[in-house]
Amino acid sequence: MMHNLASQRALVVLSGGQDSTTCLFWAKQRFAEVEAITFDYGQRHRVELACAKKIAELAGVTQHVLPINTFSAIGGNALTDPTVSPTTTEATALPNTFVPGRNLIFLTFAAALAYTRNIGHLVTGVAQTDYSGYPDCRENTLKALELAINLGMDARLQLHTPLMFLSKADTVKLAQQVGAMPALAYSHTCYEGQQPPCGQCAACVLRAKGFAEAGVDDPLLSRLQQEGIQ
Repeated sequence: MMHNLASQRALVVLSGGQDSTTCLFWAKQRFAEVEAITFDYGQRHRVELACAKKIAELAGVTQHVLPINTFSAIGGNALTDPTVSPTTTEATALPNTFVPGRNLIFLTFAAALAYTRNIGHLVTGVAQTDYSGYPDCRENTLKALELAINLGMDARLQLHTPLMFLSKADTVKLAQQVGAMPALAYSHTCYEGQQPPCGQCAACVLRAKGFAEAGVDDPLLSRLQQEGIQ
């Protein structure tokens, strides 16, 4: 018999970045109760964890931090391996910022936590449009994973991907609509882990492009400028 989880409770995967922050506030508008889950997976840039903590506090949600050191042990990518620089060497290759299996593992652990906390909805900020070529951000991947999770847990758990087909500019506009802009002032995107952001890596370029096309100032840069950091 399938286990029914609470239909008005949501768990958001919160990395501390632009997309997950937007999704957190998206969820707050749609569900009666929202919690966040953040993964300490051995990422080189620990600033992400501090940003996620701050954003969860600003959103007024309970944050769960789960340690997963396996990705760091595996290595071979620029986000967990200090010997790898965040660049792409071949036009046809996946960026070396791709962490194989990361979203699959994150969402499976998130589902396990949701099950134990009687939460019926998972929310993640993956996007098939501006997704840097990561195969685990595609809709077909997420649909297959949702099915596997529900079968494996014998539960009815719905996976939401509100940014799946949005451009970065559309994501910025959505952030405005759901009230996420103040929290985005404390978000982190830069692959180099820099604050102020380097402005040169693929993540910085994509973020800047989105705000420029939306005709909106990036609240992170505005905050840093006001604080005299940039």
